[in-house]
Parts: sequence; C-alpha cells; structure tokens
Amino acid sequence: MYDVQKLTLAHIPQLQTLQQQVIDALPDKTMLQPLDESELRFILEGNGVMIGLFTGEQLIAFRALLEPPIDDEHLGRDIGHEHLEEVLYQEISNVHPDHRGQGLQQQMAQHIMQYVDTNKHKIVCATVMPFNIASLKDKFAQRMHVAALKLKYGGKLRYVFAKSLVEETAWEDEAIVVPMGETEAQQQLLRDGYFGVSMERRGDGWFVLYKKRTKHNFA
Repeated sequence: MYDVQKLTLAHIPQLQTLQQQVIDALPDKTMLQPLDESELRFILEGNGVMIGLFTGEQLIAFRALLEPPIDDEHLGRDIGHEHLEEVLYQEISNVHPDHRGQGLQQQMAQHIMQYVDTNKHKIVCATVMPFNIASLKDKFAQRMHVAALKLKYGGKLRYVFAKSLVEETAWEDEAIVVPMGETEAQQQLLRDGYFGVSMERRGDGWFVLYKKRTKHNFA
C-alpha cells in the first residue's frame, strides 16, 4: 500500500533524486526529458499540480500536470487547437525501477486528473519518445491519441498526444497499421487526418494503429 500525497516545494530534493535513479536505469537516456529544479519549482509554485507515492518516507513515484506558458513551442499549436489557454500538459511521470510493473503510472494518472478543472482546461496533451513503450502504453491506456509526430525539445522526435477532457472521441472502423519506426509514413497519415489510437506488438516489432475520427474535438 502506498501513501499518495500532493507534493510541495519541500519535496524537490526527493524529486531530483528519483528522477536520477530512473534515468540511471534507462538503456537509452534520451527516452526521458527530466525536469530541472526551476521547472519543478514552476509547477509546485501554482502552475500545475504534482502528486507522489510514498513507502514510509521514501518517494517511489510521482506524476505532474502543468499549466504551460503560451509560447512558440506550445503543444496546442502542434495539435491545431486555437484556444491555447485551455490546454493542460501531462508532464513527467517517474516510477522507481524497483516498483515498476505494478500499474503505478495508471494509478497516479487516475488520481491526478481529479485535480483538473474542466471549466478551465478542455484538452490535455503530452509528448512521448517513439519506442518508450511504458510511457506509450500509459498514454493509450488513458485513451489519449497521437495528434502529431515531430521534433521537439531542440530536435528530439516526439509523439504529441492529446485528449479532450469534455467530449468523447468516436473513431471510424477502418484502421491503418504502421511500424513505429516508419516516421515519414506516420507523419503523412497525420497530415491526411488520421490519429494514432493504439499500438500493438507483432513478432519483434511495435506498430501504431491509425484511424480517422468521426467527431471533432479540436475545432
């Protein structure tokens, strides 16, 4: 059993330690875009919310939501949403390597979304590196979908995920399945009005399923 707490500025040292433990355990260090102290402080000073899971005094997982500044890199621009102030980010989510495989990302996702005011925020967005399978599974499990695939954070390829917080999205039955490594093919489908709605493993490879929606949320 884990103790769930809303985090404060006093937890920054523990957050930094956990982030480093997670990065050290990654086979590809570029899979995670960690938050520096100023970014952690920005969220915890009222520009979002952060929750943590504890065993005793030890922080073993955390998840963050961010009310982002409106700038040129805003994810709302990437998904074509006009009202950028309505967009909330799912920021970093970390689980200590010793506690993986227990569904903690999903548990935290369900808990932290209770803090969202849908009168203010209508869309939630996030970025994930292709082949970061744990994070991709997390986003698809929340019924988020891929709305863009582009270079972010100074040239790093990222899926841009999105989900309406006020409407359900209906998808057409037809699906086009593309290997996750075929970037240009996926980008063309996204330009053609398709969205990545799920993923599956076939043999040794991972594939993304693309569909068109029957109901538009981002008008």
